[in-house]
Amino acid sequence: MTGRAEHGSRIPGRLDPLLTGVTTEAISAAGGFAGGVYLRSGTPGLLRLAVLSGLPGPLFRPWWRLHVDRRFPVADAFRLGVQVVLPDATETMRRYPQFAASLPFQFGSLYVPVVGGSTTYGVLTILRPAASDATEVLPDRDRMAQLAEDLGQALWKLEEDGEPDVAWDGEPLCVRPPATHPPAARIGRFTWDPASDVVTADSRLNALLGVPPGKPTDTPRALADAVAAADSQQILTALRETAAGRPPPLPLPVHAPDGGLRLLELWTPQDTAGSPGACTVRGLVLDPDIGSAADGAADLLPEGVFCLDRLGLIVYANERAARLLGRPRTRLLGRSLGEEVPWLERSAYEDHLREALLSLEPVHFHVVRPLHHGEDSPAGLHGGGDWLAVSVYPGPDILTCTVVPANRMADPAPGLAPPPEGSPAAGAPRPDGAAARASSMAPLYRPIVLAIALTEAVTARQVSAVVMQELLPAFGGGRLAIYLLQERHLYLAWETGFPQGFLAPFEGVGLDARLPGVETLTTGRPLFFESMQQLATAYPGVPLDATEGSRAFLPLIASGRPVGSCILGFDRPRGFSTEERTVLTALAGLIAHAMEKAQRYDTEAALARGLQQALLPRRLSAHPRVETVGRYLPGTQGMEVGGDWYDVVESGDGLALVIGDVQGHGVQAAATMGQLRSAVRAFALGDRPPDEVMSGTNHLLIDLDPGLFASCCYIRLDPLTGLARVARAGHPPPILRLPDGRTHVLEIPGGVVLGVDPHARYPVTELRLDPGAILALYTDGLVETPGVDIDEGITALRVALARAGSPAGRPGGRPGGRSLAGVADRLTAKARHVADRPDDIALLLATRRSRPDRDR
Repeated sequence: MTGRAEHGSRIPGRLDPLLTGVTTEAISAAGGFAGGVYLRSGTPGLLRLAVLSGLPGPLFRPWWRLHVDRRFPVADAFRLGVQVVLPDATETMRRYPQFAASLPFQFGSLYVPVVGGSTTYGVLTILRPAASDATEVLPDRDRMAQLAEDLGQALWKLEEDGEPDVAWDGEPLCVRPPATHPPAARIGRFTWDPASDVVTADSRLNALLGVPPGKPTDTPRALADAVAAADSQQILTALRETAAGRPPPLPLPVHAPDGGLRLLELWTPQDTAGSPGACTVRGLVLDPDIGSAADGAADLLPEGVFCLDRLGLIVYANERAARLLGRPRTRLLGRSLGEEVPWLERSAYEDHLREALLSLEPVHFHVVRPLHHGEDSPAGLHGGGDWLAVSVYPGPDILTCTVVPANRMADPAPGLAPPPEGSPAAGAPRPDGAAARASSMAPLYRPIVLAIALTEAVTARQVSAVVMQELLPAFGGGRLAIYLLQERHLYLAWETGFPQGFLAPFEGVGLDARLPGVETLTTGRPLFFESMQQLATAYPGVPLDATEGSRAFLPLIASGRPVGSCILGFDRPRGFSTEERTVLTALAGLIAHAMEKAQRYDTEAALARGLQQALLPRRLSAHPRVETVGRYLPGTQGMEVGGDWYDVVESGDGLALVIGDVQGHGVQAAATMGQLRSAVRAFALGDRPPDEVMSGTNHLLIDLDPGLFASCCYIRLDPLTGLARVARAGHPPPILRLPDGRTHVLEIPGGVVLGVDPHARYPVTELRLDPGAILALYTDGLVETPGVDIDEGITALRVALARAGSPAGRPGGRPGGRSLAGVADRLTAKARHVADRPDDIALLLATRRSRPDRDR
């Protein structure tokens, strides 16, 4: 639990202390109990947890890496560049149900992007006790924002100084959070100068170690022998590594001569970190012994008592706990719970431990201790293991745990559920230990998390992306392929991790092919191969993409109908437990149903898009003195069709410029838009005044009664004089860019939206469009952002139009200016590259020429 892997993109001696220092400061500043820093990785679109403080790393492995497109607060903070404040579990569930389902505990959290220059490097995150009001958290957020800004500047400077790209591609660095209270244990300090090889210890260290007066501890060897003779070689190695700029990330647990636990912490002064040559080493020795009197009293308790720090290190255990846990006391102290008591960290119990760490509330649960793990077996137990009752009482720095035989509890702790029905602890026999195995079995990855994620995926591609982002990390897989069935052949819908071109020969294979991906679908049975050799033996001659690893082939079957097959690849040979096989098979069913729904959606969406394309104008009416350009971007939620439209219509001897927005999305909104566009065109072709066009369209929409309303802006332009007469129905105001580059938002009086009030009036306003000026009409999807005032979006569009330049090569335009089409592309560029557009976007630009265009 306290191990650490090498980091492929680490900057030794500089990045580690920078990240850990900021995390520690942020936890203190924001009143948190845990925190960390996510950094971008070498894999595009993937964030990795670089530092985790205050929580055991392995217990939170599913959150070590996140894709930037996931609906998680870390991903949103990074992708959108916004701060995310989640004061409690209720707000977390409302905004991020997928994240809340994976950690359904009562805690608050803060997320602040780390930006340096124009680069977003990652996200600083803090977990804290839940707050009743978001305003309580805002001061903490502001302090975090300053720390994140400082970190971003420091990372940017590292790159400016010629360091490699700041990224993280290894396991997280797990460190202790700052202590909330001064330690009650005894502490001694020392300094070692590698140049002179002299150790200088303070008087408290000698007293703690029991060094007699006159006995020196002024050399590394003497110090190591005095601290822990049995671990002296480990201490000397750590001293040398620290002097070389590689201090241990965690205090080293060592054992005093009497078997007690001691912690040795080493570091280098910050001003010498990364400097050439050996660095001065500073250290402290902490003796967390609670005292012989208290220790003796704890041994008289009928319960087993042991204590964990927030990284899962066992810092205390009484004799009773040692017997029940089946390990000698000296073996437990200073080691992680996962190393010494692995059966207590099985997936069935991980959620209980996470709850205690995150919610800071007591947690009570039952566990099954495998046989032969201790001498004190509860009476009457036999079969697969012994039942124990565990309670965890979290504190700010230490988790105190009690463990007792389950059938000896005279008065269970409040909230402790009774042992499962039929278990020995409930007084009934258990044949062959089956009940214990059933009770202790829990999925390694909760299907509810994948189910929630799949509800947000509507296309086959989105379903495949969710499977890649959710399923692979949960099981440690590196390769994924999803095939879908079409006319008795399998076609590749998604793949990741396989060598380029490897899957090409399997494209379009028939259901009579003897391939594992085919046979898993035709038989309906999942196939698991624990090694590539096992796969080659079962299917001689089948091409292999690797010499080692393992594979799982899962049938995608929805309501008895075959949909396709899913292939999971692992880079190393591995077994598949009964539990994992059960969970993977269940998840395949979820994927199949989601994929079947997505296929229907894709078909319906194609029809809807065709309908919308038919309703939008294929070309705009032209005039020798007027140039117009339109742009339309559908929203990416739902069927990507909506009710925005624009049009240019000949109206008498002039042109009518129209833009509108029907409320909502989908086929009904698109159909209503088509009806309104046809009505406006009919009124315009009859050269009706703008107010009559608006009134007539309003009455038509009310008569149709589709349950929708619409906004619209109608401009009748005289190309020769530039006179424009405008009527507006609840639509955002036009923006005018003058030939000299100045821009104005035209605050034109208007009436209410169409389809609401049959007596509504729509006043007409006159304005003049000079040659070279640009008139911009748009819908609110271009200027509206959730949580931001629409006026700010309109101002941003006005500024962008001012910077976009005049039409190139046109009278009144500046040399080198952009074409009108180029201006339209620039104004919609940011929206075009946003993957998640909640609303449709329409834009119509118009400009007058000082002389006719002879090409028209």
